[in-house]
Amino acid sequence: MSLTGLFLCTFLVVHLVGNLQLFKHDGGTAFNVYSHFMGTNPIIRTIEWGLVLGFGFHIYEALMLTRRNQAARPQKYVSNHSEQNSEWTSRNMGILGSLILIFLIVHLYNFFWRARFGGLDKIGGTNVETRDYDNLYMAVVSSFHVWWYVLLYVAAQFSLGYHLWHGFGSGFQTLGLNHRKYTPLIKAVGYGFAVVVSAAFAAMPLYFFLFTDGNGQLTSTVSPLVHSLTLALK
Repeated sequence: MSLTGLFLCTFLVVHLVGNLQLFKHDGGTAFNVYSHFMGTNPIIRTIEWGLVLGFGFHIYEALMLTRRNQAARPQKYVSNHSEQNSEWTSRNMGILGSLILIFLIVHLYNFFWRARFGGLDKIGGTNVETRDYDNLYMAVVSSFHVWWYVLLYVAAQFSLGYHLWHGFGSGFQTLGLNHRKYTPLIKAVGYGFAVVVSAAFAAMPLYFFLFTDGNGQLTSTVSPLVHSLTLALK
């Protein structure tokens, strides 16, 4: 459970860095080139199987741990004040994980399945190198203008943040890396990791839903503000 969880944390970092291409104001060119590379590179495609196995084992272990815990105490305590000796995230990892799993199924179908097995328009245009690439950017823009999908996406990121909040530190502790000198630092890093990763992912659908039109272009009311901020940063 710990090993697969920490492995999946590395995937989140890689996935986030790649998805940050969405914020480039280039009509989706950088994101589509990145997506094409990830979808055609044989090394990446091989690693994908390891990722699938990682998710599968993590979910399987979560179910088995839950069953073993229930079997160990089939009769519940008459009086149980679990909030006094455990964190809310620890007691609700199953609920948080289930919401993430529901989101993951919808997310994979909406993007991964369509990108690998068809259903996406091509970029087109005059650029010979990229015109036959799948236009995954427009699929993202389209999805992030559907209110219920944005709501599901953001809710899943809140769940992911809480899931990581507890899971990151617990993973190191389960592996025996528990020391009164270093554990507080590991927990602090875990909290920061959980907040940054979940907030960055949640910012993507909110950005497109609130500030862009159906083509991914900034709306007229936002463009002057972004232009002013760009000038200020130069």
